[in-house]
Amino acid sequence: MRLKGKVALITGAGAGIGKACAEVFCEEGASVIVAEYDAETGKAAEAALRERGFACTFVQTDVSDGDAVKAAVDAAVSIYGRLDIIYNNAGGSSLMDGKVHETPYEEFWKKVGTDLFGVWAGCHHAIPHLIAAGGGAIINATSVLAIMGTKGRDAYTAAKGGIISLTRSMAVEYAEHSIRVNAVAPGVTTTERVRKRLEESNPGPMSTAARSLLGTVQPREIAYAVLFLASDEAKKITGQTIVVDAGLTIS
Repeated sequence: MRLKGKVALITGAGAGIGKACAEVFCEEGASVIVAEYDAETGKAAEAALRERGFACTFVQTDVSDGDAVKAAVDAAVSIYGRLDIIYNNAGGSSLMDGKVHETPYEEFWKKVGTDLFGVWAGCHHAIPHLIAAGGGAIINATSVLAIMGTKGRDAYTAAKGGIISLTRSMAVEYAEHSIRVNAVAPGVTTTERVRKRLEESNPGPMSTAARSLLGTVQPREIAYAVLFLASDEAKKITGQTIVVDAGLTIS
């Protein structure tokens, strides 16, 4: 097992990529904190994993609230005795997003508060515990849209681009503590939310899905990339953004 004896915190782990990652981490021997805003999906994810005999605890967490993030990190250490891995996954785009000159202030700050600040807050509270554990792994969720440029998602891409820069600077900052910091940039991933948009023929996902050379990505396929970066197999990888996009960015 790649993560045997490790303790991991995953934000947004009640559904989609976060849920798939919680499953894979548990299967690989980790004890997992499901840090999820939605209580219903968070409890359901916890129950499903516990039913399979895994060590898993749901903590309701709004990543835009620094105190809530701290409570989730503290819960990990209190329940499982340490923290080795954090996957800052929570976030997402919104149909309210758009062009810079048309998007409301509120939408911009919402994306920054959830996507970018959520990552910063997770790292802010987790890093002292990773240092105490003798090192660890941080994986941050960004997006291919922050790399390739796109229309209609300017607030989202600004926040996700900030995550890439933050990942690089933290990789330099914390290497002396044996903490590796990387990011994963998913392409069009068939989470529940994206499937709904595809069914509704929303032009954003439809256009990018059509350019995914190997087809759309499954949440578990993203989880495998996160698992690799969390494991000792990636012990010499830091400051990188791993793109899992079925060829979208080269099409």
